[in-house]
Amino acid sequence: MSTVNGLYPPTSPYFLTDIANKKYLDIMSNRAIPALGSDVYWTITPVYQYRPDTLAYDLYNDPRLWWVFAQRNPNRLKDPLFDFVTGLQIYLPKMDTLKLSLGL
Repeated sequence: MSTVNGLYPPTSPYFLTDIANKKYLDIMSNRAIPALGSDVYWTITPVYQYRPDTLAYDLYNDPRLWWVFAQRNPNRLKDPLFDFVTGLQIYLPKMDTLKLSLGL
């Protein structure tokens, strides 16, 4: 897998973020997750409360994709962990969407 900055794989939210002064992560470049009509509108259940990584594993077979929920639902998930609570309704992108938009 090639990386833009040489450090992070395509599953990382930092994949597009450059390295400043050959030492530090620069200002984060967010990775767009497009809103599509095929996205599933879903209510977070108790088993996933505070666990976007578990949901990412169950949906995408990769817990490292936990951050896509916050990217796809920025108005609902300001904090990708502590806002991930039972009863909150969010959009879940399909794996095909992630493959296209993230290059997985």
